[in-house]
Amino acid sequence: MPVFKRLILYMKPYWWRILLAALASSAYGGLDAAFAYMVEPLLKKIFMSKDVFIFSFLPLAIILIFVFRAICRYANDYFMNTAAQLAVQDVRNEIFRKNIFLDLSFFYRNQTGSLMSRIVNDVAAMQNGVGGIVSGIFRDAIGFFSLLGVIFYRDWQLALISILVIPLTIYPASILGKKMKRTARKGQEEAGLFASILQETLSGIKVVKAFSLEKSMVEQFKNANLKYYSFNRKMIKYNSLSSPISEVITSLGIAAVIFFGGSKVMANEMSAPEFFSFITAMALLYSPLKKLINSYNGIQQCIGASERVFEIIDAVPEIIDSPNGYKLTQSDNRVELRHVYFKYQDDYILEDVCLVAEKGQMVALVGPSGGGKSTLVSLIARFFDTSEGQVLIGTRDVRDISKESLMEHIALVDQETILFHDTVANNIRYGKPGATDDEIIKAAQAAFAHDFIMEMPNGYQTSIGDRGIRLSGGQRQRICIARAILKNAPILILDEATSALDTESEQMVQKALENLMADRTTFVIAHRLSTVIHADKIVVLEKGKIVESGSHTALLENNELYSRLCSQQFGSEKKIDA
Repeated sequence: MPVFKRLILYMKPYWWRILLAALASSAYGGLDAAFAYMVEPLLKKIFMSKDVFIFSFLPLAIILIFVFRAICRYANDYFMNTAAQLAVQDVRNEIFRKNIFLDLSFFYRNQTGSLMSRIVNDVAAMQNGVGGIVSGIFRDAIGFFSLLGVIFYRDWQLALISILVIPLTIYPASILGKKMKRTARKGQEEAGLFASILQETLSGIKVVKAFSLEKSMVEQFKNANLKYYSFNRKMIKYNSLSSPISEVITSLGIAAVIFFGGSKVMANEMSAPEFFSFITAMALLYSPLKKLINSYNGIQQCIGASERVFEIIDAVPEIIDSPNGYKLTQSDNRVELRHVYFKYQDDYILEDVCLVAEKGQMVALVGPSGGGKSTLVSLIARFFDTSEGQVLIGTRDVRDISKESLMEHIALVDQETILFHDTVANNIRYGKPGATDDEIIKAAQAAFAHDFIMEMPNGYQTSIGDRGIRLSGGQRQRICIARAILKNAPILILDEATSALDTESEQMVQKALENLMADRTTFVIAHRLSTVIHADKIVVLEKGKIVESGSHTALLENNELYSRLCSQQFGSEKKIDA
């Protein structure tokens, strides 16, 4: 069981809790064995020797024993469960950390809801399993072997008869356990799909409302919920079968012991008190055995969930940071793409792209949708690695540059405005952790966001809601631009940075961006060509290839793709004021 062993290793830092739990378990299991052992001498003292003192003291002794037993059980459960929970907490931290540092391609391949389900549902299954199961195994195993020692001490022949049924209980338990493991894994996968539907529906609720998809989504959710239930039903069935099967099999051992043991008592080969002591120990023995079998089933469920969790923890990033990566300097502003190819699965997104952006230049990327513009700037930020060719910043291949240094060197304003459920100030501060309030205000002023921020109920301390839902599209975009301004990086990537702005806001932000782009190397992706006519270089991409490159005026004169795009946007008056 390598997966379960690996899970147990996470408990190693909390060994002192496990040690205390082990001592409590030993006392707990030892009390059961001692109680079973003392039945025979107590019965002799009370019923044969008529010892009144022992008879009078016995009720108090029983109460004290069970109080001490309860304390031991509490200590065992508490320390073992807290050790297990701390271990699972470490697993949860590890899977989240690993998720965060995996490449973008990993997130493109996996649904967000499914990844959330692994962190929440799968880890919860591990948490329930490791906490209760490990605690139970520890306690019940000690109790089982202590009682086993008592029955062998009392009568080894009857002991052999009583344990002959144990292998018979193990076989069905192993069969059911394997079924439970497979079902648990499939059930957790179904829970991931279930969570994906939930996440996509709630995040896209505006679209659901706009297209009257409520009934359709309810039906889709209902079907996913039914599939999830079907796996849970199987788990319930297998779990419910386990105890009845083991009880029926152990009844054979009890019946055999009563028959042969009773025969020995009647033949005066064994005293009645000794027989009752044996029966007591055997009855107590089967209880931890049954619990151990149930724990085995629980382990299988836990392993099914753990496998999915460890798949993420063991995922190998495709983008590997160079151990001694180069640290970029402020002068490393030149960007060059040399014969770059990028293939996703079997399709080329970019083919033989050669492009140079000198320090301080503004390079605009235009062209039809799907031409590879966003992919190109993603290669500069090394969100992906090239399939062939090189991307250089300064004179260094981005693969030889420290990822941390590369990210510090680049500021991104994406077409998708990503804001967090936090205050306005903190959302801007992500551009420069530790920035002062004055720096944040200056960045907001440069992005023409200060005025509308001050009109909000709590100004910069106003919470903007989930993904900035309390802001308009233009306001969200200006917060993102303020974040990029605060970062003050030498290289800027503006992917449709003004797409959500109205005409008035766009004019204000364009002025802010012009100031920001001074002495910085800037890549601008734009479908609205009026925003890029002043670019030093306009690169036209179509089907992953550069088909034209030059200034606005030169490209208009070529009368090719760029000229046609201008005609579509500005009508027959192609030569707009440049």
